[in-house]
Amino acid sequence: MAETFFSPCPRGLEALLADELRALGAASAEAVHGGVAWRGDWTACYRANLESRLATRVLWRVAGGRYRAEVDIYKLAYSVTWAKWFTPDDTIRIFVTAQKSPLKSLEFITLRIKDAVCDHFRTVSGRRPSVDTANPAVRIHAFLTADTATLYIDTSGEALYKRGFKPAAVEAPLKENLAAGILQLTGWQPGEPLLDPMCGSGTFLIEAAQRALDIAPGLGRHFGFERFRHLERAAWAAVRRAAEQRRQAPRALPIYGSDIVGEWVRRSRVNLEAAGLADCVTLERADLLERLPPAAEGVMVSNPPYGVRIGEAEELAAFYPKLGDALKQRWGGWRCYFLTADAALPKLIGLKASRRTPLFNGALECRLYEYRMVAGSNRRKGADEAAAS
Repeated sequence: MAETFFSPCPRGLEALLADELRALGAASAEAVHGGVAWRGDWTACYRANLESRLATRVLWRVAGGRYRAEVDIYKLAYSVTWAKWFTPDDTIRIFVTAQKSPLKSLEFITLRIKDAVCDHFRTVSGRRPSVDTANPAVRIHAFLTADTATLYIDTSGEALYKRGFKPAAVEAPLKENLAAGILQLTGWQPGEPLLDPMCGSGTFLIEAAQRALDIAPGLGRHFGFERFRHLERAAWAAVRRAAEQRRQAPRALPIYGSDIVGEWVRRSRVNLEAAGLADCVTLERADLLERLPPAAEGVMVSNPPYGVRIGEAEELAAFYPKLGDALKQRWGGWRCYFLTADAALPKLIGLKASRRTPLFNGALECRLYEYRMVAGSNRRKGADEAAAS
């Protein structure tokens, strides 16, 4: 029997996620603002959680209806057969989001839905679940429009971009599913040289290595659906076993990372080790303005500083022209991609972007700029200068 799901993702990746979900067994996958609505059986749900590199969550639709006041939403939530899927021993948390809802307080709606769920359990079993805002066993999501309410149970638990490792984070991290989507947007394919020259905590490097080795991104973690009373254990075991059998052993890959700050190179190494990928990636401390390409051609991808890691706006304004000069001199034959929210980069880098893709890093509106560096005299000049030095 087909169920109805919704998978949110970073804005700008909806079409890519729809294609990915179809490949994982989803039917009727429709990209909408902020995610993908789709249908599928529970095996497709399990695969989406385990194998999607782009989804933030997999939300299972359990009810929906029209409303005019808070009491209508209470009645809708009370009518759901929650006790079929979890028990009063499971802790809960309610999440409410809205677009154009006329109701004044989302906090009050959150309380009313919680009351409805607890009242349902009191009626059915005489006991009610407790609320846990930190680590709930069951997450219930409500989405309100101007006149409709939809209720979901979160089958993922923790957000799917939390792959289950990465202990050494840095400030303003790039979410793993956004990094995976950017890698897809660059057209990079496993086997092609890849470099992140401002690697931070190593997010691009880890996502690329996992993809190259066909490692399902969720193999290192657990999921919310594993606690459901109606978990199809044999189907879930088969999905996980198939992913484990496809997983390739770590090996040296043409994936490279560097950073001018040694501490960030160290953090990247710690995170790669935690993911079991330390032997797959070549790391070094290097200044992008001075380093040489690790191969004749390939893909450079990076999330450069927006004014925090290198300095204030004046320092970045001086850095961007130097970056453009370095790319022209040394990186002929490479496709270079930079994700930034800083409008000064495309103005000052001195290169013409061949593509600009709008993306959101959380709530921050960014652009992914593509620069295709043509091999030729500039590249030869840069190589001669490097050899002479």
